Amino acid sequence: MRTVLCFGDSNTWGYEPLVARRYPAHIRWTGVLQNSLGDGFRVIEEGLNGRTNVTNEAERPIRSGLDVLPVILESHRPLDLVAIMLGTNDLKHDFNLSAEQIADGARQVCRSVIDCEYLVDNPPQILLISPTHVELMTEEEQGLFIGAIEKSRDLAEHYQAVAENLGIHFLDASKIVVRTDLDGVHWDASQHKDFGELLSDLIQKII
Repeated sequence: MRTVLCFGDSNTWGYEPLVARRYPAHIRWTGVLQNSLGDGFRVIEEGLNGRTNVTNEAERPIRSGLDVLPVILESHRPLDLVAIMLGTNDLKHDFNLSAEQIADGARQVCRSVIDCEYLVDNPPQILLISPTHVELMTEEEQGLFIGAIEKSRDLAEHYQAVAENLGIHFLDASKIVVRTDLDGVHWDASQHKDFGELLSDLIQKII
């Protein structure tokens, strides 16, 4: 049995745009991934709305992926692969982070997997996924994500450089989910399906 940990934000959690509900398990890309990989794999969902790479919000505590990932790794070990897709929430205007700084946060998250003392005897493969582009969005999100549209298009280049530097795997999600224009950030059901199926093919090549 191969174990895959999927660590991310609201698109990993399965946030359904416009209605603010969670997609059923079989619709979420993690569920599509599990179904596509089959019984020889166990897919663990670890998505949280608002999760960032390293930054916490005063009104939404414990949103830093770096803060919680070590405990999650210890809880779910042994692991064969850790897929990390964070960075969209780091684009929020209040954080005032550049694309390079967001990518450095992703580097720290990946580094925490590499340096995890509980995985040292059987280190997992790591797949760093650059998030999809931010598109035109709701009025509420426009205020939160001022300037994010342009910066989101620069993330993949910097994430790929991080992956190459760390010697880990890389995927640009914006090549698969081309537009997220229901609310500018979250995916529709067909996009979850497309992403889960492509990721299944990639994971089977990696492990």
